[in-house]
Amino acid sequence: MAKVYLFLAEGFEEIEGLTVVDLLRRANIDIIMVSITGDIHVTGSHQITTVADALFEELDYSDADMLVLPGGMPGTKNLQEHKGLDHLLREAAYNNKRLAAICAAPRVLGVKGLLQGKRATCYPGNEDSLLGAHVINAAVVHDGNIITSKGMGTAIDFSLSLIKVLKTADEAGRIAQAIQYLHYSE
Repeated sequence: MAKVYLFLAEGFEEIEGLTVVDLLRRANIDIIMVSITGDIHVTGSHQITTVADALFEELDYSDADMLVLPGGMPGTKNLQEHKGLDHLLREAAYNNKRLAAICAAPRVLGVKGLLQGKRATCYPGNEDSLLGAHVINAAVVHDGNIITSKGMGTAIDFSLSLIKVLKTADEAGRIAQAIQYLHYSE
């Protein structure tokens, strides 16, 4: 079974984080919500407090198949500044592990040079942070080991793309049908 870690920082965009968790769990993908705050309770950008599954420092990420970054402000800035996550993202990229980011969070990968030569997308206004990337205006962009998405309105498409990569297109289609998401196309 695929193992996914989604990182929560104070000020994360709740829909971007929780939609990924919800849909991946519906697809029976093991996804762990990880707090980088030192507290299991993490409050999003719209004052919704989420209880993470674990704290960053408690886990060994060697079994990760994918690392996911939700956007939101100041969540993205907090993700970008976390030294442990910085090391983890760089190591994952070096080992060609899958990285996924939505909304403003692709900038975390961009400023670290992890999008160099890749096609990527992000929330409008963050394009300058995607250093070395070929910026594409699309809901979801998949290039090699990197998946990026535009924002809250693309959270379902983003999540289904992750399911397609981690499982199959048929499973992503099954989930889309189960939730009555009528705009999904493979």
